[in-house]
Order: sequence, then structure tokens, then C-alpha cells
Amino acid sequence: MKKTLLSFGLMILLAAAMAQETRYDKTNHTTAEEDGKENSDKVPEAYGIESNIEKVIIARMKHKTDLLAGLEDVVKEHGIKNAVILSGIGSVRGYHIHQVINRTFPSRNAYVKNPTAPADLISTNGYIIDGRIHAHITLADPDKSFGGHLEPGNEVFTFAIITIGILSEDVDLSNVDRKHYR
Repeated sequence: MKKTLLSFGLMILLAAAMAQETRYDKTNHTTAEEDGKENSDKVPEAYGIESNIEKVIIARMKHKTDLLAGLEDVVKEHGIKNAVILSGIGSVRGYHIHQVINRTFPSRNAYVKNPTAPADLISTNGYIIDGRIHAHITLADPDKSFGGHLEPGNEVFTFAIITIGILSEDVDLSNVDRKHYR
């Protein structure tokens, strides 16, 4: 009986030691002036930007490709300036995301990384703004769905497919994801 309990205890300790998920918080300081900035009447509460989707690029990433690096390669290869990420599916061998974790400025993010936890890539969406990728992903494992901002370290397992709608070159998306444009 003692050997069984000891073996079971060692298995639990080994399983805990093998867990690879790490988390850390980071405050995104800009300046006190920017973080304390009030909303301006010159910035509308909501506004629309008109553009057409000029073409669609379907990006495919193979086994062991970093999802963000692969997406950056496709953006560079196709000279994509402004686009909307319409969808994405696949699976990953591990993940790295960040999520906002507070309600007041300066904003804080929680970074969650587990390079050994496989997950299905349920969705990908976001924007490419002047060649810069701002993407979010939703992942699922057998117990839960979770997601956040795409970070380096999402290694593709089976494959990943991301569909990108290319917008007209003259569309101005420069303020759409700026937190201080308020």
C-alpha cells in the first residue's frame, strides 16, 4: 500500500513538473499624459471606414511553422499593406497569447505560454495595418476554449489556414487599433 501511494505521489509530482504553462503580467506604460488622456469630442464614438476587398489570399502553414512568423512571411511575400484577417483554422503543438487584464490605464496584459500543450485553432481574426499584423486567435483543448492576441510561439501541428482579405491601398487604418485615439 505504501509503495502504491509513494508511486502515485511521484507520478503527480512528475506530471506537475512536466507542465509547461507559464504566465506573467506586463504593464503597457506609455506616458502619464497619454494614459490620462480624456476622450476628445473630435474623435467620434464610432465611425466606419469604407473599402473594398480587392482580392483574397489563402495562407497555409505546415507542421512546425510558427503561426505569426508564417503570417508575416505571407504579408511580406504578397506586399500586403492593409487587410482584414477573415478566418483561420488548424491546430497547434503549443501556444503563446496575451490578454488584457484590467479596466483602467495604463493597460496590463497577461501573457500565457505553453509550448507543449496541443490545441485546435478554432478561429483567427484581426487586421493588417500598414503591413503590421494585429491578430487574435481562439484555441480549444478537450477542457476549454481560450484565446487572445497572437504572439510568437504558436507552432503549427497538422496545418493552419488563414484567409486574408486585401483592402485597397488608399484605405487609412492608422487609428483603428490605437488605444490613445479617443
